[in-house]
Amino acid sequence: MSASENQFSFTRVALKKEGASKCKFLPVTLSLILSCLVLSLAATATPTPPPEPFGPIPTERQLRWHEMEFYGFLHFTVNTFTDREWGNGDEDEKAFAPIAFDADQIVSAAKAAGMKGLILTAKHHDGFCLWPSQYTEHSVKNSLWQNGKGDVVKEISRACRRQGLKFGVYLSPWDRNHKDYARPEYITYYRNQLRELLTHYGDIFCVWFDGANGGDGFYGGAREKRTIDNRTYYDWDNTRRIVRELMPLAVMFSDAGPDTRWVGNERGIAGDPCWATLNAAGRYPGGDSKDLNSGNRPGTDWIPAECDVSIRPGWFYHAREDARVKTPAQLLDIYYQSVGRGACLNLNLPPDRRGRIHENDIQSLREFRRILDATFAHNLARGARLTASNVRGDAKQFAPGNVLDDKRDTYWATDDNVTAPNLILNLRQPVTFNVVSLREYLPLGQRIEAFALDSWQDGQWVEFAAGTSIGNHRLVRGGNLTTSKLRLRITRAPVCPALAELGLFAEPPRSPEQPPAPAARPGGAKQ
Repeated sequence: MSASENQFSFTRVALKKEGASKCKFLPVTLSLILSCLVLSLAATATPTPPPEPFGPIPTERQLRWHEMEFYGFLHFTVNTFTDREWGNGDEDEKAFAPIAFDADQIVSAAKAAGMKGLILTAKHHDGFCLWPSQYTEHSVKNSLWQNGKGDVVKEISRACRRQGLKFGVYLSPWDRNHKDYARPEYITYYRNQLRELLTHYGDIFCVWFDGANGGDGFYGGAREKRTIDNRTYYDWDNTRRIVRELMPLAVMFSDAGPDTRWVGNERGIAGDPCWATLNAAGRYPGGDSKDLNSGNRPGTDWIPAECDVSIRPGWFYHAREDARVKTPAQLLDIYYQSVGRGACLNLNLPPDRRGRIHENDIQSLREFRRILDATFAHNLARGARLTASNVRGDAKQFAPGNVLDDKRDTYWATDDNVTAPNLILNLRQPVTFNVVSLREYLPLGQRIEAFALDSWQDGQWVEFAAGTSIGNHRLVRGGNLTTSKLRLRITRAPVCPALAELGLFAEPPRSPEQPPAPAARPGGAKQ
């Protein structure tokens, strides 16, 4: 028997014993009855169900990837020492000769920049392997580095674990060294190397498959041009099964996914919009990339974008580029146009010929991180009083205050038939900000198609920004704006929204050489 049933039973007995004529007990009795009814109703009330998922939704591995937002590439191989971007495949193994390799210094530079993981080019197109693969002689085991006993993959993976970063591998499908490339035998070789990387180096968060396929190469001494049909040659379905079997939580990257997609350029810039969904049918690595930058809406598959870009003009280290490292202001612009558009940013840090991250790169990263940390250290919306035009079932679990609790698994939602609601933040006092942060609750899909932001100016609402996709993270960055109230309007959505975060932030004062942030789109109209 429940507590409410017990209480109700007790009241019935009390009524019977005291008798209906004893009116002095009637107020108490009625109070007990009402209390029991409230308890009974509360005990039997049906909780408000959450919204139904909409469209494709992310897998567990994709949700983990979304949470990273910012990680790095390490392009490092014989090219570092031959001063090339793409090796031919005929390089002498002895060319690989770092004089002061320091995995912890490399990983520390990435961690200090705020990266959550690193992806190492275990094998680039030249076919040289940064681990002592048993399936080829073209590897570090025949270099002079550490007397042929070294293993870059092992050292970087262990340094990542020591410092709390995730580790991933890049394994180029194209191999300009191997004699069997473009023949069926090469696929067996490639899969054997994939198994080595997935079984000898601990947890892998990402397997990165490049889209460069076929052309001129050494090919075991043949020195010829070899072409393939990249739609069929690699038999990707069976290669991917190896990853799913050996490292089920690793995401796989390629032009076509299946877990994350190329953004369509190497500048680190996502489209606006950049939907997390894509029509995957018929796609293959190295295929058509015309809509990768924006994704597809509606799309058939959840395949969000990764934005890859190098901190230098090239992917591998070249001393001539020491003075051409991207500035902190350039890195910030890339961050807001990648992470701030719902994608993840993969920033390349090429180790130099010592086997370390160059001081110029570190200096730029340090200032970039300082500005980001100062910007997002304090949410200026915290403590605001929130009011929503609708709350799903008037239930606390979907209350607007959830957008300010710093939790990705709580959210504000509306009733199913309310797809264009608004949310107002009444701030305790006027605040000055230039960044608005928004997140959707991803397990329910990407639901919002358009939104607008208004500030309270001179007794009326004035629109100062508008956008389309939100997804994992949307950062609206503009000039400084001061207001005591802010309104978010969902202006287009096929289903009720599920918003997990709304934050207001201010970038620190800019140094004289740092250009101002682009102004937000002016609104001016009353709403």
